[in-house]
Amino acid sequence: MEKAELQEFLNKPVVLDTATPFIYIGTLHEVGKSFVTLKDVDVHHIDGRGASRETYALSAKKFGIKKNRAFTKVRVDIITSISHLQDIVEY
Repeated sequence: MEKAELQEFLNKPVVLDTATPFIYIGTLHEVGKSFVTLKDVDVHHIDGRGASRETYALSAKKFGIKKNRAFTKVRVDIITSISHLQDIVEY
């Protein structure tokens, strides 16, 4: 992953969907070859019993990010999508 590809997301709140049961919501701080770094992050495990990824992201947009990490590195190879938090569509 190239830093230039994610320039529009740097220093803004984002939602990272992954190929794992985790969703990451926080500010994109840094982009590296193998990892991206988020700050002020909500790392949330989607277990199928609670909110879906979409519902959880919508809640973060409406009520704010429930930070449970100051910084988190996420492996680039597990990221399936990245979106600006503000682009989550309310339904």
